[in-house]
Amino acid sequence: MERARKNPSGKMRSLAHHIDMAALRRSFHRIRENAAVGVDGVTKQAYGENLEENLADLYGRLKGMKYRHQPIRRVQLPKGGGKTRPIGISTTEDKVVQGAVSELPGAIYEQEFLD
Repeated sequence: MERARKNPSGKMRSLAHHIDMAALRRSFHRIRENAAVGVDGVTKQAYGENLEENLADLYGRLKGMKYRHQPIRRVQLPKGGGKTRPIGISTTEDKVVQGAVSELPGAIYEQEFLD
């Protein structure tokens, strides 16, 4: 995100290289405490028990281009009239990555907006 501030006209081709440990940590803390678990069954609380180790491992995989999103857990939510609506639930770790990645467009495009 610092690069976007320093060089607003620069081109960015890969977002993963612009995520740092602080962004991962912020993203983790934004996840709801009672967030649904993904296919791995890991809750936010369980992931947070070894948070720094988990984030360091995740950060290493992101930087080494070895991170892969886990499969999405599909759930059918009941709707009126006997119908259902499908939703997908990511793992806690994938939610951390998604939250960190979602910060990037704001940092990149913030330079373009007028005060």
